[in-house]
Amino acid sequence: MATDVEKVYNWQIGREMEYPYDAPPPKRQVAWVFDINKCIACQTCTIACKTTWTSGKGQEYMWWNNVETKPYGFYPLGWDVRLLEKLGSGRWENGKYLGKTIFESTPVGENALGFLPSEMDWAHPNIGEDEVAGNVEPGDYIEGIHRVWMFYLQRICNHCTRPACLAGCPRKVIYKRREDGIVLLDQDRCRGYQECVRACPYKKSMFHPQSRKSQKCISCYPAVGQGYQTQCVVNCIGKIRLFGYINPPEEAREDNPIDYLVHVRKLAKPLYPQFGTQPNVYYIPPIHVPEQFRLQMFGQGTEEAVKTYRTAPDDKKLRGLLLLFGCTDRIFTRFKIVGNQAIGLDDDKNEVVRTTITEPTYERPLFDKERNVYRHSIT
Repeated sequence: MATDVEKVYNWQIGREMEYPYDAPPPKRQVAWVFDINKCIACQTCTIACKTTWTSGKGQEYMWWNNVETKPYGFYPLGWDVRLLEKLGSGRWENGKYLGKTIFESTPVGENALGFLPSEMDWAHPNIGEDEVAGNVEPGDYIEGIHRVWMFYLQRICNHCTRPACLAGCPRKVIYKRREDGIVLLDQDRCRGYQECVRACPYKKSMFHPQSRKSQKCISCYPAVGQGYQTQCVVNCIGKIRLFGYINPPEEAREDNPIDYLVHVRKLAKPLYPQFGTQPNVYYIPPIHVPEQFRLQMFGQGTEEAVKTYRTAPDDKKLRGLLLLFGCTDRIFTRFKIVGNQAIGLDDDKNEVVRTTITEPTYERPLFDKERNVYRHSIT
């Protein structure tokens, strides 16, 4: 374990933990919410990111955004199960994680527990795609909870509050932007040691074989700085993504879309919070998945989150916010419900986007007297 460690409070695991790097918090923190249940794995987000940021020579294997099928999909191979095995068992009790984080399980000379994937581990970005857990036998049918299941997991850099890549880099070339908490890597100072790749539990820091330096997701900061959401959010045809800013739990605002989903309704959960990095990508958990698997991936509270999600059709405020996903390329940091309208607002409370919560239903008769024709379904 590193000798110079700080004690920091991590609200995602409900306790203080060790972290080997002390830095002032950013003025605000970027965050995302992904609705797993709406994803169809079309990979439009993946291609949007690839064509924007990683289309150059030496970046062929770099997928800063990828969508993998759980439980058997991994990019790189075994990125999570290998680390979980190294980390060992842990348990949750009354909202507190009682196991060790990757910063508390480090071997001598390292600041974060991790591993360096081999070249072959990066060779199969679609491994396990659409493979289900279990076997479908002749005559099987769905009844109640799905016995055979799978789901799509959308992954980008989490722009963590306590980044392992930053902690692992011996030259400290990785830093969090003061204005928004985006985690960036200084290419001029990088020497390609790949300690950031080793340390990142999500394996979203990647080594460029041509430049001999590391690269990673930059949260589309040129767009974010102009008030636009990231490419993976804007191009999602399933409207499963939302980008904005998150506050600490004690400063949560009910009119902040991210705060409302994460802190107020406790619907969106972090990915592997037990790693200790305090990731800032949050997921609405999959509903047709065994609870123990959800608990391992997203921590405590997923069962209650699924119950909340199922009530969304009858909850105008929650339904309205979920319907705002993907309706604008602009960042909206506030929202409100007025009548049958969900409205997104910017920092100055100017309207950015508006959508109808419940659309009217029209029932047309079989015979149209005015046109003297019958209407038939031809599909």
